[in-house]
Amino acid sequence: MNSKLDSVLLAQKKFIYQYKNLRWARGRCETYLCFVVKRRIGPNSLSFDFGHMRNRSGCHVELLFLRHLGALCPGLWDSGPGGLRLCYSVTWFCSWSPCSDCARRLANFLSQTPNLRLRIFMARLYFCDLEDSREREGLRILKRAGVKMSIMTYKDYFYCWQTFVARRTTGFKAWDGLHQNSVRLSRILNRILLPTETEDLGDAFALIGL
Repeated sequence: MNSKLDSVLLAQKKFIYQYKNLRWARGRCETYLCFVVKRRIGPNSLSFDFGHMRNRSGCHVELLFLRHLGALCPGLWDSGPGGLRLCYSVTWFCSWSPCSDCARRLANFLSQTPNLRLRIFMARLYFCDLEDSREREGLRILKRAGVKMSIMTYKDYFYCWQTFVARRTTGFKAWDGLHQNSVRLSRILNRILLPTETEDLGDAFALIGL
């Protein structure tokens, strides 16, 4: 779907510049978000929509996406046959992980919209260097809200290139350090989310009286 904010496909140089998983990504002051929206419409078929957005007029792209959700997910808040709401699965490929404020707003929105599932693939982590950063806690809040989060790997970049980039006949070529930086960022993300898993384990022990 064309979001009416950008063309459907990204230019090749724009995609590489914005999504390159550099250790020090200077100059990347906005977030790009490529999205896929799916809804099952039959036993063997899915509806499929895709596009991309970026920050606009001081509005972070994650919240901008929510503004367009009614058009992207018709019937999300309406009851269908039998009084059941339509269920949607949304996947984001983001150039940066969400800031703490967007993470909290997303978690709150998802708690009120149980028929929407969200998965986020991230090229880079936003202000997550410090152990006690608000952004790290924001990611933990998203995980507690049921959001699946991963760092983009070569496979994800290839998928984005095939789906969201005006590539013509040009294939995706990995840059130097793509794999190493992906592994490094994945380890950081796993450490960030580990406390949530520890808390869940503690709750389980408490339930059985240990």
